[in-house]
Order: sequence, then C-alpha cells, then structure tokens
Amino acid sequence: MTDATGQFIWYELMTPDPDAAARFYGAVVGWTIAAHSDPAAPGGIDYRMIVRSDGGNAGGALRLGAEMIAGGARPGWMAYLYVDDVDAAVAAIAADGGTVLMEPHGLPVGRMAMVADPQGAPFYVMKPVPPEGKEAAGSDVFSVTEAQHVRWNELSTTDPDAAIAFYQKHFGWGQEGEMDMGEMGAYRFIQHGATGIGAVMPMTPETPAPAWHFYIGVDDIDRAVGAVAGAGGKLLHDPMEIPGGEFAVSGIDPQGAAFGLVGPRK
Repeated sequence: MTDATGQFIWYELMTPDPDAAARFYGAVVGWTIAAHSDPAAPGGIDYRMIVRSDGGNAGGALRLGAEMIAGGARPGWMAYLYVDDVDAAVAAIAADGGTVLMEPHGLPVGRMAMVADPQGAPFYVMKPVPPEGKEAAGSDVFSVTEAQHVRWNELSTTDPDAAIAFYQKHFGWGQEGEMDMGEMGAYRFIQHGATGIGAVMPMTPETPAPAWHFYIGVDDIDRAVGAVAGAGGKLLHDPMEIPGGEFAVSGIDPQGAAFGLVGPRK
C-alpha cells in the first residue's frame, strides 16, 4: 500500500444510533451511512460504512451496544494511524508512557490496536489489508481541501510539548509554525511529510480529557451550520474565519459525539 507510517487512514464514529447519525451527517455533510452492518464486520458487531457522494468511503460507524456503554464507551470520533508493524508500535508506545486500551488483534480488514498517548488521548494504530486487486491503493479519507473528507486533525492535550515529541518519535510527524491564541497558548501546526495535517493545542478548562477533534470538510459552511440545528445537533460557537479565508465551527451531534466542520462561505 502507499500509506506511510503516521498517516490518518480511517475515521470511526462511535454512536448508539447509526440510523439517526446517518440522517444527521447526511443533512450536514452529504454522507450516506449504510442501513445495515457491513458483511465483513465480526459477528455481533454493527459496523457500517460511511460513504461520500463520489462513492469513496469516508470512514465507518460503530454502534455502541449496552455492553460497550457499560464498559465506558461514549459517542465520539476516533482516528486510525497507519503503522507497518502493529505489535512493535504498541510495544514502543507502551514503553514510552502510552496506554494499551485494546491489545493488537487481527480482523479480515487488517491488524489493529487501540492505544492512548502519554497524556491520555486515544487513537487506533492499524496495518490494513488492501482490497483484492487494489494492493497499491492508499487511504483517501483525509484531504487538505476536499469536502466530505476530514480536513484537519486537532489534538487538545495537557502537555503540548510532550505530545508533539511523542508523535514525532513514533509516527515521524513534523512540527513547524504556530499561531498565538493569547491566554490559551500556542496553536502549533503538525505535518505528515510535506502535508499540514492539523495542530496541537493546550486543553481548555471545559474539555473533559485530552482528545483528538476532527474537522470535516463541507461545501458551504453556512448551509452546513443551518443543517446542524435543523437536524438536532448543537453548535458550540459561531463559525470562525481561519487562515486562507474559510470558516470552521465545532458542535455536538444528536447522539453526543463532538465534531468540527470547515469550508467556504458562499
């Protein structure tokens, strides 16, 4: 595959009601979430593909069952980072102060594990099995510019310096440039190769725990913002202009998952 270590290769919505999530993200983003679990999902798990208008996959939706919720799972978005050797990556992360939340295991789609960085932000590491006939294909769920893709990955953390050093060491990311947020501190940009993939920022008092936050591309920020309220979601602030002239906003979907939107004003 063409994916390189540290690339964002998949995004997963954990939700107690994928049918309701399908209606919400369909109205806001334009995605289609399958009406039934994917046939390749392990037995007993309701896992559905999130499909873009161009026919490509934007990620997956995992139904949170009663047992998962009882075990502490909550609605939210998770990211998968590519690694070439899942077991070695997990061992190195654990040795460096990270936490193993789900041991490495194999599925028909690849080998994966869930971990948390030393400050507590969870994510998956994965080496996928490419579809037959598409062995050279890479993931396109992240795009810097395109609507219906995740366009920005933002880490809120208790120790930005330590977090940046951790991801640089284990995933080869770069860190160049920052934006002064006044009393909130620096908003520090991160890169995968030559591509700007997001930023790391100090955790705000209202943030419950260190976490990744993902901004989904939309065709028109005002249309999408109007759709959020109409579809039962909640906006956390008004759209803010960002460098380059586009606008970004954060919100909570009707099932309780935090999300971000970014796009132009038309």
